[in-house]
Amino acid sequence: MKRPARTLLLLLAIVTAAFGAPPKKPKLVLAIVVDQFRYDYLLRFRDDYRSGLLRLLEHGAVFSDAHYLHAATVTAAGHSTFLTGATPSVSGIVANEWYDRETAQTITSVFDPRTKLVGGIPNRPGASPRRMLVSTVGDELKMQAPGSKVVSISIKDRSAVLPGGHMADGAYWYDTDSHAWVTSNYYRDTLPDWAAQVNKERPSSRFIGASWLPFDAKDTSAKPFCTMVAGAETRFCGSLEATPWGNEMIEEFAERAMEGEKLGHHDATDLLAVSFSSNDYVGHAVGPDDPAVRDISIRTDRLLGKLFDAAERSAGVGNILVILTADHGVAPVPEVNQARKMAGGRLSEARLIQKINSALTKRFGPGKWLLPSAPNMQYLNLELISTKKLDRAEVERTAAEAALTENHIARVYTHTQLLQGNVQQDSISRAFSVNFYGPRSGDIMILQDPYYLFEATGTSHGTPYGYDTHVPVIFLGPGIKTGNYQRRIAVNDIAPTLAELLGVEQPAGSIGRVLSEIFE
Repeated sequence: MKRPARTLLLLLAIVTAAFGAPPKKPKLVLAIVVDQFRYDYLLRFRDDYRSGLLRLLEHGAVFSDAHYLHAATVTAAGHSTFLTGATPSVSGIVANEWYDRETAQTITSVFDPRTKLVGGIPNRPGASPRRMLVSTVGDELKMQAPGSKVVSISIKDRSAVLPGGHMADGAYWYDTDSHAWVTSNYYRDTLPDWAAQVNKERPSSRFIGASWLPFDAKDTSAKPFCTMVAGAETRFCGSLEATPWGNEMIEEFAERAMEGEKLGHHDATDLLAVSFSSNDYVGHAVGPDDPAVRDISIRTDRLLGKLFDAAERSAGVGNILVILTADHGVAPVPEVNQARKMAGGRLSEARLIQKINSALTKRFGPGKWLLPSAPNMQYLNLELISTKKLDRAEVERTAAEAALTENHIARVYTHTQLLQGNVQQDSISRAFSVNFYGPRSGDIMILQDPYYLFEATGTSHGTPYGYDTHVPVIFLGPGIKTGNYQRRIAVNDIAPTLAELLGVEQPAGSIGRVLSEIFE
């Protein structure tokens, strides 16, 4: 062997030893999101985990300091980031919903009037990923290996549609009006036989009138967290998705999808994205410190173990790659925080809007100044501004100054400031900058003080504060180096790392880095 060739091989060996080599390609990727699952749930409830989460923690590559980069830590933004690696400023998914100036209505991130629902009530609008401007790992996989199958499942439509990407073979979600699993004709015109059979079995019927008892309850005399019977002394669960049974239905449907689509049996890698939604519904109602959150976390651990076992039966032991994260965290219930002598409270959206309207009317005259908006992202009436021949930036500044007069409003950013990059240079401002996409974002972006909420009850999320951004990121599978990794990473790093593992191009909008330190 000539010296240059030997030198090249030596260099390759050194690089491989230093940074790790990508392991063999898996037959099946399980890309899992647990909706509203703070990182500290792994620590607080660790002694209770016996199955899937325990397997991840003991044998996976666990990142303890993973955060979202964007400000609007909500379901749609988190789920779009997961397998695209893009920030909202690039993906266009700036919130769960936003005001669409073209149609003069508030739309959701997956709203698509060109589609129809399949499997539920006929002639209802469906959903699609068309508003997501970038590709996912699944899209890149299918472009390189058309024989791969990509399937995505959740109770929420956005949580199924966005991770699945544009080329998914199917995205399925649960329609509470028809009590059926549905998709849209963006993907297919009829449900596959296996999904139609699930609906025929009416799995939700077995939970009618049931009570959610603690996982470790010895018998039915235990006090339930809630009941599916309205008017009972116990708190009414409200809906199936607000109980662990919603997650059970997701897991069961995922198993049927693996069997029906023969996932893990194709020449190329298949990808199954599963988002467990019920944790979010429960967390919103009771907050992260309630015993019900511990209980549903334990149950999620058991369901993940069941799902992992099913995946190994489908694709074979040693052929599964698992990635787990969450789409956001959550704030403590303000009253709970106050009892702990911590900051926190509830803000009045109506008073905030009134202050902005009054300031604009006083300065520029009467008119309908604000369009339908969420409290944190206000849209100005641009037609009114044009009719009055006003300077948009000046109107924005007036509205922002008015919002800042409200107690416990920490910062206000305007459309013009973010468009021009004229903001202070720190992590909070960067979070708003990477969340900003001009054609969709509002004109006034409002951030409250930590632990303060606009919601009248329960709790919520959606800020760039640590309790909302800090989530688990865990990889598990052959060739993944077990260990705890303390280096700070972004959730955006998942997609390029997965692309490297699968040997495909990184998604178009990915800004993350390859986590090569986890490669054996």
